[in-house]
Amino acid sequence: MRIADAGKESMKPSQVLPFRELQNIFFQTIKTGIIKSNLIAMLAGLSMALYVNDVRFLDKIGEIVLAIVGSALVIGAAGAFNNVYDRDIDFMMERTRGRPTVTGQIKTRSALLLGIGMAVVGMLALYVASPLAALFGFLGLFLYVFPYTMWTKRRTIYNTEVGSLSGAMPPLIGWTAISSDLLQPGALALFVVMLLWQMPHFYAIAIRRHDEYKAANVPMLPVVKGMRRTYLQTNVYLALLVLSSLLFVPVSSFLAIAAFLLSAGWLVLSIVGNRKWDSAKWAKLMFVYSLNHLTLLFVLVIGYSLIMSLF
Repeated sequence: MRIADAGKESMKPSQVLPFRELQNIFFQTIKTGIIKSNLIAMLAGLSMALYVNDVRFLDKIGEIVLAIVGSALVIGAAGAFNNVYDRDIDFMMERTRGRPTVTGQIKTRSALLLGIGMAVVGMLALYVASPLAALFGFLGLFLYVFPYTMWTKRRTIYNTEVGSLSGAMPPLIGWTAISSDLLQPGALALFVVMLLWQMPHFYAIAIRRHDEYKAANVPMLPVVKGMRRTYLQTNVYLALLVLSSLLFVPVSSFLAIAAFLLSAGWLVLSIVGNRKWDSAKWAKLMFVYSLNHLTLLFVLVIGYSLIMSLF
C-alpha cells in the first residue's frame, strides 16, 4: 500500500462533504492553474491562425468553443493522471502533499475514472473541431503521462525537456482547430517559444524546491548537477528564446519586437540577478518573470491577432 493510500482509511464512506469542498477537491485534482495557463497558449495559436489565414471569428465559433472545452478537459485529464501516479512522491513534498490524491480526499479509482472520462469527452470535442486538433491533444496527453510522468521524471535530469514536448502542444491544438497548414511561420513560432520557455521556468521551480525534490528522489537538474550547471543551461535556453523571436517576423514585426524584448529582458535578469542575489532570490525572480513573460506575450498575440483580423 502506498503512503497516500493510508490517508484514505481516515475517510468515512458515509461522509458527505459540502459542495464548496467537493469543488475544491475536483479543481485540485485536475490542476486548474495548469489548465488556465495552457488555455492561454491554445488561444494564442487559435487567434493567430484566424489572423494569418484571414478567417472571421464568427465563422469558426463552433470550432473555437469545441477547442476551448476539449483542451480544458484533456489538460485536466493529464493533471488527474499525474496526481494519481505521483501521489507517493507528492507526499514527500510540501508543495504537493495537500493534494486530494495524497490526503485521500479522492480515491485513486475515482481520480482515474475522472481522468478517463475527461480525456474521452475532451478528445471527442477536439475531433469534432478538427481531427488534427484531436491528434495534438492526444499527443500532449500521451507525452505528459507516459514519457514524462511515468518514464523520465524519476530517472533523468532531462525530464524537463521531455515534459516540454507535451507543454508545447496547446498552441498547435488551437492552430489546427482553425487551419491544417502547419508549415506557416506563426505555428512554428508559437510552438518553439512554448517549448523553450519551459526549461528556464521549471529550472527556477526546481531550485526553489531543491530540498523537496531531493527528498523525493526526483533528479531535477539543480539537484543532480548543481546551481552552476543549472544557471548556464538556463542562459542557453534563454538565448535560444531570444533568437526564436525572429520566427515572428514573417507574421508581425510588432510581435517579433515584443517577443525579443520580453525574452532579452529575461536573459538580462538572469545574468545580472545571478551576480547580485543568492540562488533562492534569483530563482524566485526568474520564476515570477517567467509567468509574466508567457502571459504577456500570448495576451499580445491574442489581442493583436483578433484586432488585426477585423481590418
